[in-house]
Order: sequence, then structure tokens, then C-alpha cells
Amino acid sequence: MKKILLNFLLLLPLVALAQVTTNPSPIVVDQSLTITVDINSTETDCNGFSNPSKVYAHLGVGNENDEYGIAVVGNWGQDDGVGEMTDNGNGTWSITFTPNTYFNLSTAEQNSVTKMGMVFRNADGSQEFKATGCANFIFNVGAFQVTMINPSPSANGVIVVNNGANTQILAQNTGGPANYELFANGSSVHTQNNTTFYNGYLFSSLTENQFCELVITQGASTITKQFTIVVNNTTPTAMPANMEDGINYNPNDPTKATLVIDAPNKDFVYVAGSFNNWTPTSSYAMKKDTATSKFWLELTGLTSGEIETYQYWVGAISPVTNSPELVKTADPYSTLVLSPFDDPYISASTYPNLPDYPSGQEREVTVLQTGQTPYNWQVTNFEKPKKEDLIIYEVLIRDFDQDRNFQDLIDKIDYFKDLNINAIELMPIMEYEGNESWGYNTSFHMALDKFYGTEEKFKEFVDLCHQNDIAVILDLALNHAFGRNPMNRMWMDDPDGDGWGEPSSENPYFNQVATHSYSVGSDFNHQQSRTQYYTERVVQHWIEEFKIDGFRWDLTKGFTQNCASGDDGCTNGYQQDRVDILKQYADFSWSVDPTHYVIFEHLGQDNEEKEWANYRLDEGKGVMMWGIMNSVYNELTMGQSGNKNISRMGHTAHSGFNGPRVVGYAESHDEERLMYKNLQYGNNSNSSHDVRDLNTALSRMSALGAVSVMIPGPKMIWHFGELGMENSIFTCFNGTYNNDGCKLDTKPQPQWTNNWITDALRSQIYNDWSRLHALKINEPVFEGDYSITSGDFTPRIDIFDTTIPSTELRNVIILANFDVVSQTVNTNFPPGVTATWYDLMDPSGNTTVSNSTTTITIPAGQFRILGNKQAEALSIDEEILLGFSIYPNPATTSFHVSTNVSDIEIYDLTGKLVKSFKGEFNRTDSFDISQLNTGMYIVKVENNNNQIKTTKLVKL
Repeated sequence: MKKILLNFLLLLPLVALAQVTTNPSPIVVDQSLTITVDINSTETDCNGFSNPSKVYAHLGVGNENDEYGIAVVGNWGQDDGVGEMTDNGNGTWSITFTPNTYFNLSTAEQNSVTKMGMVFRNADGSQEFKATGCANFIFNVGAFQVTMINPSPSANGVIVVNNGANTQILAQNTGGPANYELFANGSSVHTQNNTTFYNGYLFSSLTENQFCELVITQGASTITKQFTIVVNNTTPTAMPANMEDGINYNPNDPTKATLVIDAPNKDFVYVAGSFNNWTPTSSYAMKKDTATSKFWLELTGLTSGEIETYQYWVGAISPVTNSPELVKTADPYSTLVLSPFDDPYISASTYPNLPDYPSGQEREVTVLQTGQTPYNWQVTNFEKPKKEDLIIYEVLIRDFDQDRNFQDLIDKIDYFKDLNINAIELMPIMEYEGNESWGYNTSFHMALDKFYGTEEKFKEFVDLCHQNDIAVILDLALNHAFGRNPMNRMWMDDPDGDGWGEPSSENPYFNQVATHSYSVGSDFNHQQSRTQYYTERVVQHWIEEFKIDGFRWDLTKGFTQNCASGDDGCTNGYQQDRVDILKQYADFSWSVDPTHYVIFEHLGQDNEEKEWANYRLDEGKGVMMWGIMNSVYNELTMGQSGNKNISRMGHTAHSGFNGPRVVGYAESHDEERLMYKNLQYGNNSNSSHDVRDLNTALSRMSALGAVSVMIPGPKMIWHFGELGMENSIFTCFNGTYNNDGCKLDTKPQPQWTNNWITDALRSQIYNDWSRLHALKINEPVFEGDYSITSGDFTPRIDIFDTTIPSTELRNVIILANFDVVSQTVNTNFPPGVTATWYDLMDPSGNTTVSNSTTTITIPAGQFRILGNKQAEALSIDEEILLGFSIYPNPATTSFHVSTNVSDIEIYDLTGKLVKSFKGEFNRTDSFDISQLNTGMYIVKVENNNNQIKTTKLVKL
């Protein structure tokens, strides 16, 4: 009766994956086959499609061990028609062919094919469509199929037993009688012929792992099923002192390393790796510490400098319902992992000599290498910029330059330096799932993502930044993780047995249901001591190994255990557990590096944020808080009538904040580009200053910098705002626009391909912001107090520090006009400060305003920065380095230049050349513009070295 029941269950038809269907099913190698993929499916877990114009099928055929192992058709990233599918018009795409001719199979190969692998991509390969877990789609080929009964289909080829136990191997085939032969550890141990049901060999009194192959032959066709019998050989043994989770390299002996993994609720752990040919015997069963839930094993016989790879085989004899008996996983504390999913698409120029992924394995593996040569740091005592002076430049490396790697950043160090920023914040660079990602789907928090380059290259970048007085801040996503994360996989629900799942009830790191309303992925429980230990190890690693100056902690609202998923009121309210744990993490950061930057992306209520902003402020610490101001600043740049109150760009408008700890920003990776909305929705009521005109919109962006970054306290800009980037965040990889699916897409690179830095208007923004940054960083007054008057088109910022002597710059007034017509604004100079105010954007000091002047007229989209003294930060010599200046500016009849030039050209905002001067000119020469109409112009100059620079000129 049992045999009949098994036959009935196992001969049920195969169920097609919902995203992909085949006709016929199963696939027959010599019959016409139609494959259809539904790209609208939400079931994939990889770099999904965003309305691709073309879909390609990258197909392969193979056997049980490798579905691509016999033949592959498709040229990844090539739009060459090979594998191109037909658009069915409803979100599905199809391709029809006959497998044996499509793959050019020999008769022997046809007889060996049992599986077909499938991956779908867009035309250039920048997007891919895969199964859950970013795995290949796999389908059976042929009427002759074999199903294992023990091990069960859901066990992923593993049988787990206690030491001394027995187990019997069972299997069944279709298509008629077949011959079975069982091999264990390379030796034939049993045969059974002319049967459709194998109920043969009984392994008894097992003490060693068995690595098995069951070879089934039917006519000329052969199927091999590989499986492993894993024996619980745990030995309770006290762990040596001073061991940490992960790899513990022996400082005195490069032939040794001790591995440690914390595995509560698990019965045994093996180490499988290159050093034991991935077939671990009982000598590689990890010892279980008698006092904790940790397993440990000292590896010996290693070769100094040689790369080894390994995984943990983590087992439970009686796991909770739906959890696997055995999970193969990389080390959670890996500092370098190899991935079968991502590594094939990493450029050799980005990561030279990338170690090969070990053949025959699955999922990520950890790299171990003793005797590594330490990096030779050139800067060992970097002094971080003051928090009050920080101008942070946020970068997504993937979208920064064409090679999308650390070398691109290194090559652009002069670009950063000339912009006068003093910190670079990188969006997540820890090993994440996929390659072309924002990085918030981090899977290994202590490993560098290889898509961006090597550890050596990243250290070179950090070192170079420090040589140029630029701090490096990393975006850290520790609210959540996804399916590849080892701490997720070791304790997961996996009812379908595909090796992927969500946290189980016994997971010591993750909640089964998120305890906040902003959940993505699996939600870390930061009240668990193990999560806290892991988090602090991550912090310590990046500070000590890479000299990272600070972290921007992503989505800190998720660090509470008090709320329900979907309960916004609770999540956004004050949560004491969240306050306390984040203080703990800040304390730990400061214990490793007393001057470490701690930044929370909380975007919450003042009563909670003030707890961190004021924390240990008397010690010069305090947590910095991200401060989004996108919408109000966009109302200004668009010239529209919405809320234009910019007061919360600084700390004084935040209730209870006792110091400048608001990292205010008008743009970040999460918000729509200001310039995009300027062009789409800007005020077009004045044809002579139409904000929807590109040149006009660009001309307003310098004023944005003046009224945002100059407010005292740390500030941030999003890459290429300084060049007036107008591409929407919903721009697709091919340059089209889709506000429903392209936000996370890899972006085009117009800033470099179109050489924006030489464009008169765009370079003017860059130059103006650079000068503003130099003022902010170098003039002490910008660390002082301030007041903001805003809400209309003419915001005013007064900055002052009465502790500075009156003979120095101690009072600054910033005035701007974001209307589309000129505005006359009151000066309201503070009484008794000075008789003459200097335009700080004119380093010559020749542009002044008398204290008796009651009003100033500011053209549409322009600004003025006035100070009681000339700014030393922008001397003429410094200005020569940055570019040049013209003065007076605004000018009525003529102007001068601050450096020697050979040619001068003046353009109106349409790009039309309206006046030029040829010759050899110096600072004493005057240039007549009395005949030009009132308005704004672009002045382009060239010197004797053929260097071209531009600046703005306002003609009154």
C-alpha cells in the first residue's frame, strides 16, 4: 500500500512556475517548445524589469548538477537578436524553438539533457528577471524523469541523521523500467535493475557523512542524482578565550585560523570548503562551546596568502515546522564573499583577479586568506572636519560615472576638491543582492560589494580623500536584510524547499512580522543581544579596517519593537526602546572612534530626535539628524506659490535642539530632482524669465545653494545637483521616463558624456557652489547663530557671531529672489555693525553696499551675500584656483576681471553671443557693457594656457 501511495504522489504532473510557463511540459528535447514569461509578476526576487523595450531569453540545457552545463544560447548584454522574445502585448513575452536544433545538440547530449535553465533580461543586460532568491528558472526536460523519495524533494538533496542512525534510500522514475546504481564516497554500494521504484540500500550505524550519487539509466539516457547524508557529530568542547564570531586569524601562525559561528537551536555545524574538497568528514564537525550556543573549529595546514573558500553546513535534527534540516550558508561575518548569482557579471577591470566561485556549490561562499599584507595608509591621523562645517556630498557609485566603481571616484578627486565639499557619503557599498542596486538590500554587512571594486581600491579612495581633507561616510542599512543574509537563512521558514524563506519563529535576529510601518525585507530585532553584537561588530569593522569617518544609519524608525506593521501613529511617535538602542550604538561608535560622525535618517518628531541631537553634546558629540527640505525648496526654485518656509533647514526651528545637528538638504537620492520639477512645473508667467526654460531654470540654482547650504550646521547635497541635473529619479536606464518603475534603475551619464563642466550655465552653478562651500567651511561666522525670514519669494538669512572681533567677518546677510521678476528688498542692516558691507562673492572687495542703503534690487533668480568685512576664504589667489571673478557684479557700465585673460565673450541666457573682447587683459583693464540691456549674462574667459572659465554677470 505504501508503494502504491508513493507512486500516486510522485506521478502527479509538474506545476509550472507562475512567472514562466512552457508548452509542452515537461519539455521534450526534439519537439517544438514555447516559453512564455510574465514580466508583470511580483514573485521574482532580483533586478526586475522596468518596461523593457525588448526581452531576451538567456537559455541553457544541462543535467541535475548544472542546468546550463551542456549548452548555452545567448550573448549577455548584446542586442543581437539571439534569444529575442516576441511581445504578446499584455506583459508577456514568448519564444518558440526546438531544443535539440536551437542548442545544436549531439545525440549523446540529447540523451544527457534533463534540465533547462532560463534567465530573462533586457536588451543591454542591465536588468534581469529571475526566480525567487535571484535564482535561475529551472525546468525538466524529457519524459524520463527521476524523483527522490528519501532524501525528500524538499530536502535539497540532504538527509540529516544522528550519529549511529540508519536511513534507507528511495527513488522513483517515469518512462518505464530503469537500472539504478548507488555510489557512496566514490564507491559502488548497491545496484537494482529493471524497476521504476528503487527501495534499495539501507545505510546503518552511520558515523561519517556520505556523499552519494544515484545513477539511473533508461536506454541511452542517464540521470544522476547527487545527495548527502550528514551525521550529527557534535562534540561539546570549551571554546578558546578571546574568540569572536567569524574568522579569527592566528597572529603568530598563518597556517591556522579559528572559525566561530553562533547557532542557537541548532544541533551541529560542519565546515565545508576548498581545504576539504567540499566533502567534510567528522574532523570538520565544529565543536560546540559548553557555555554558549557557539560552534568553533580551528583550521590547520593553511598556506599563507592562499585564498580558501568555505560555507557552514548548519543542521537541526528536529527543526521547527517548515524549516530545513540543513542550511548551507556563508559566514555572517564574511569580509569577502563569492556569489554565483552576481560575480559572473562583474568586470575584470573593476575587480582584477576575482577568485573563481567554487564549482559545484550553491549560494554565497566566504573567502578566507591568511597572511594578508596590510594596506599602507598614507594618512594615519586624519582630523575630521567639524560637524558644524560639514558639507556632505551624497554619491551612488553606480550612477556616478560610466565604470561605476571606486576608480571612478578616485579619478574625480579634483572634481570633489574643487567643489570644496569636505565629506563624501556613499550609498551602501556592503555586499548586497544583485549588482546594479541602490544597496539597501544588504546581505553581508561586513563585506565590500565587489561590483564597485576591491578592498585595496576602496582603501585607496578613503586614503586619497583624507589626503585632500575629505571625510568618508557610509550609508548603513541595518534595519533589515533579505533572503541571502545568513542569519535569515539559518532560521527560516522554507515550506517549498527551494532554499529561500522568511524568518522562522526561532530566528534569534529577525522578527517574523515587522514591528514598525516602514518594513522592507526581514526586520531586525534590535532588542536581541545577538543583533546588537552583530551591529556593533559591523560598526567596528568599517571604522578600524577602512578608517571610515561616519555612518548614516538608514531607516532608524524601524529600530523599535513596540509597534505593529502598518501602525504609522505608533511608528512615528516617541519610542523609548528606539531612543535607548540608538544611543547605545552611538556610544559604541564613539568608543571605537571618539570623533566618529553618527547620522540618523529618522525624519521623525522633534521630541524624539532631540534625545539624540543633544546626546553627549557637552562632550562635542551629539547625533546628527537628516533633515529633508525638498518640497519647500522646490517651491522656491519653481517660483510657485506653495509653502516656502525654509526655517527647518537649521536646528533652531527644531524644538529642543541645543546645537547645530541637522543635516539639512534640498535633494537626496529619495526625492525628485529640483531641476526636473522646475522644467515640468515651474512658473512660466513671465516669458522673459520662464522657469520651464532650461537656461532660466539653471540660472536659479546658484541662489538655491546660497539659501540652503550656508545656514549654520552640517548640510548635504545630492550628486550632480551642482551641475543642475534635470533627469528625473524615475529616468530609466535607456533615458526614458517611467514614474511607476524606474526609480531604482541605473541612470544615464549626461554630466560626463555631454561634458557639463564646460557648459557655461552648469559650470556657473558648480563654481558658485564651490565658492559658497569655501565660505561656509573656512569662515568662523558660519559656525555661529542665525535667523531665517522666509515664506515668500525673498528669503533672508542673517548669520552672526558676536564673539568674533568686529575687525573680522562676524555678520553675514544672505538675500535671494526666487520670483520671476526683479524684487526690491529691504536691507535692514543691523545698527552699528559697519558702515560698508561687502559682497562676499566678489573676492576683490570692490563690490560694496553702504549701510545707509535701505533697499537692494535683486534680479529674478539671483542672490546676494553681504558681510561686514571682506571674506578671507575667497581671496583673489584662491579665486584663481577656483576659476575667476568679475567685479563689480552687478555692474552698470563696465566690469573688471580678477586675473589675466586673453579672450572674453559675453552670452545672453539663450546662448547668443552679444559682445566679445580680444587681446591680453589684466585686472586693471575695464570692459564696457553700457550698451547691453538690463539682465543676466554669462561671461566666458580664456587665459594663455587655453583654460576656459565662466561666471555670471548681472547688468543693472
